[in-house]
Order: sequence, then C-alpha cells, then structure tokens
Amino acid sequence: MGKAFQRSFIRLSVVLAVAVAGSTGAGAQTAPFIAKAEQAYMIDAETGTVLLTQNESQNFPPASLAKLMTVEVMLDALKKGEVSAETQYPVSEYAWRTGGAPSRTSTMFAQLKSSVGINDLLTGIIVQNANDGCIIVAEGMAGSDAAFAKRMTTRAAELGMNRSTFANSTGLPDPGNQTTAKDMVRLAQHLHDTYPDQYGLFTKPDFEWNRIFQRNKNTLLALGVGIDGMGLGFAEGSGYAAVVSAGRDGRRVYLALAGIADEKTRQEEARRVVDWGLTNFEKRHLFTKGEAVGSVSVYGGDVSHIDLAPGEDISVLVPVNNPDRLSGRIVYNWPLRAPLENGANAGTLRVFSGERLLREVPLYATTAVGKGTLTQNAMGALKELLLFWL
Repeated sequence: MGKAFQRSFIRLSVVLAVAVAGSTGAGAQTAPFIAKAEQAYMIDAETGTVLLTQNESQNFPPASLAKLMTVEVMLDALKKGEVSAETQYPVSEYAWRTGGAPSRTSTMFAQLKSSVGINDLLTGIIVQNANDGCIIVAEGMAGSDAAFAKRMTTRAAELGMNRSTFANSTGLPDPGNQTTAKDMVRLAQHLHDTYPDQYGLFTKPDFEWNRIFQRNKNTLLALGVGIDGMGLGFAEGSGYAAVVSAGRDGRRVYLALAGIADEKTRQEEARRVVDWGLTNFEKRHLFTKGEAVGSVSVYGGDVSHIDLAPGEDISVLVPVNNPDRLSGRIVYNWPLRAPLENGANAGTLRVFSGERLLREVPLYATTAVGKGTLTQNAMGALKELLLFWL
C-alpha cells in the first residue's frame, strides 16, 4: 500500500463554521470583566455558559475546599447504601490531636474515644469546617486518612475533575493537595444537582456538638446576593479561595475564586462577581433539540453527508451591553465512517462569543448510515484522498 494511500485514511479533527441564530454584530467594546483573583471560573447553571475565565485550569492548593470532596464521597456512599444514617465512627487519638480541640484548627470538638454518627459528622464538616470530622470519616470509611484521600482522588476523576488530587481529607497543608477553579466549579454543580436533600446543610446557620455552639463558618452566606453554598479556603503562599453556588430570580451560577490577597477582598469579590454574573447577561436561544446544525461528510456509506443535531435545546447567555458576535463551530473526526446508527454521537458544537468559548454541546447523527456499495466506497476514497491533499 502506497504512502499516499495510507495517509488518506488518517482521521483528522475538522472544524466547520456554522451560522448561529440570534448572533449580533459587536458594538462599542467595553473593558473585559476581571476578578481580583489569580484563578477564577464561573458558569451559568441552566445553559452551561462560561461567564468568566481566569487561569481556570491552573493548579492551586485547595486548603479547606478539599472538604467539599470529602463531603461528596460521604454523600455518594450514603446514596449507594455503603453507609446509613445510623452509621457511627469512633474518634481516634489521631483524629482528636490532628483535627480536634488540641489542633487549634477548625473543629467540631468531637470527644476522644467517643463515637459520632454520619449525619452529625456531615453537618460538622459542612457547617463548622471540622477537621476532626473529616479524619473520623476517613478512618471509618477507608481505614486511614491517606487511604480515604486516594478514594477522593479516584472519585474526583470519575466526576471529570482530571486536574485534582488529594493527599488528605481535610485540605491541611500537603503538596499532594491540588485542584483548579474549573474542577471546583464542576464539583459545586455536582453537589447541588445530585444531593438536593442534603444541600440545605450548606445554609444551616449553626451547629452545636459536645456542648459547643458554633455558627456557620461560610461568611459569604451573609452577603445578601443569593449565595447559599459552598466553602472557603486559605493556603500559605497561595492566598484565599472560595467556591460559591448562588441563586436569584430564577438564575443560578457556580463560581470558584483562588489566589486572592486577603479575606476582605474575598468577601468583596464574591459579592461583586456573583452580582455581575446574575445581572449582566441575557439568554439567547440558538438551536432546538433535533434541529440540524450542519452537514458533515461520511466515508464508506450509502450516503455521502449527514446532518448533525443537538440532543437538547441550546441557549447561551450573552452580555446585556455590547455583546460580541456569536459564532459556532462543528468539530468532528473527518471523515465519519459508516456504518452509523441514528443518534450516534458524531461531533461537538462549540459556541463562541468573539474568541471566548461559551459552550460545548454534543451533536448526534440525524439518520442512520449503512455500508455503501463498492462504487460508492471507491468514489468516497478518491474524494477523501483529494481533500486530504488540498
């Protein structure tokens, strides 16, 4: 087989420009919105539109934000029946010394050699940011804090948090604790959507354990802009961080901020960014479920082209004032090869505002494609060869 003939069968990623309904010409440009943070990422809950990006895939130490992953592992175990509301775990000396009263860190003051129920531990971790609660859960569920951290990392990967690793359940200083703003937003949305029955714990105003009363340590809840979760963090050399879920007037956003200079700035930026995200955008409908977005070529089939369509209605949010022009691009492996089932995932639609990526949506074949005849296959191979060398 000749070299040219071999190369004609290499699968290439092809980008096709498509017309996006409702796009507008750019008006007078305004300065881009910038958060006072090294890393920032915010999305709209309903449409998935990316509203803000700043080094969103750059790693930083999560500090106490790691507890959100601990909470997810706990809730997942409850959902699967691995543990129940009646499950209790003992308070070891390690948990007591490392995260309890002697540690002088955030604690629920679990008493040494006592036992604590899973629901109380969950409440203590969410409301009081309890390090002892995390370690008690880790030892109870996995035998040790290190073993539980491996489970956290595995679970994070399952959720698509591919740049996050965990070395302990608490987020206490360790180089093995790493995450990104994008991963934290993914986790926040997952917690809100997957565990609605327990989500209210994030707004629980206070919790008393071992006769010690403590108010919710998430100070962002009092800002009055719709914030109802999720967590705060601080790491030496990296600064202050926050993961936020906020809802208002039928809208919800998820936000992660990190690398903030001080606690006061974190408060101010959380308020400013959330308010901007919830008030500065309007919804624009682009495509309806099943509507053809574009046509792509097929090799070796009884037809040479098929239409691709989304499996859901597609809308995005655009700035109210002076939006950039919207554009769409279909990305797929060229050429698609027959046979194809009707509804097969065959590409992705990327929607841009100017050069900023807003959404990525899977596209599906609108019809089945059978194997072509020898003549059709020969003509397809010739066409593919010519297109490859153009």
